Amino acid sequence: MGLLDGILGNVVGSMLGGNQGGQQSPLDSILSGLAGSQVSGGNTLLQIALALVQQNGGLEGVLGKFRESGMGGQADSWVSTGPNMGISPNQLQEALGSSTIRQIASQLGVSQDEAGSTMSQLLPELINQLTPQGQVTSESNDAIADGLDLLSRSVGR
Repeated sequence: MGLLDGILGNVVGSMLGGNQGGQQSPLDSILSGLAGSQVSGGNTLLQIALALVQQNGGLEGVLGKFRESGMGGQADSWVSTGPNMGISPNQLQEALGSSTIRQIASQLGVSQDEAGSTMSQLLPELINQLTPQGQVTSESNDAIADGLDLLSRSVGR
């Protein structure tokens, strides 16, 4: 699972490395238990995020939803090689819909607020990791499908 380990490790490392002032965000608390290990929760979180991208038309489709919702600058920053612009849970819900956030909350077993907060922090970094050269390529979308396939097989063991 090298690619997925790398993506999850980079996403977790990036997210936890940004923690300031000793306060732990909901995402930090969820991901801190996943860092450096093959925990099924980490696989579940990654699987949900990858499925979210795939169900919304792949990287171009999900980025298009953010652009259509007036958040093109943020979406483009996640793909570019520069710093990622943040997005709020409300903006995530505006772009992807409240039913999507409800479904994610149900899958994770958390409140909608926690799901929105987690995904609003995780999704930009995941997209960033899937586009290391600053552009969406066929390999980027292949990594999503391959990742979902590998994760579904690892959960089935």
